[in-house]
Amino acid sequence: MAEHMVKCVKFGKELPGLEEPPWPGELGQRIYDNVSQEAWNLWVDYLRMLINEYRLAPASPESQEIIAQQMEKFFFGDGSELPPGYVPPRK
Repeated sequence: MAEHMVKCVKFGKELPGLEEPPWPGELGQRIYDNVSQEAWNLWVDYLRMLINEYRLAPASPESQEIIAQQMEKFFFGDGSELPPGYVPPRK
């Protein structure tokens, strides 16, 4: 099967896309059509930070709504905002 290529909204160039929509509904389809695997990996790292900072429970509808809003901003908005008071971990 040919690799799914997309013009990535994050990197502005043709890159390998995801194997399937990563989220239900229209947002998942938009991500599938416009987001590369590489950009998705950045989101996953960002999401991990969001879950920890906001103490989200990914299975709860409230958390899923926050995650969807942040995903929309991250890929299609002006970028998502860091949580108030967030300090990046030191490496």
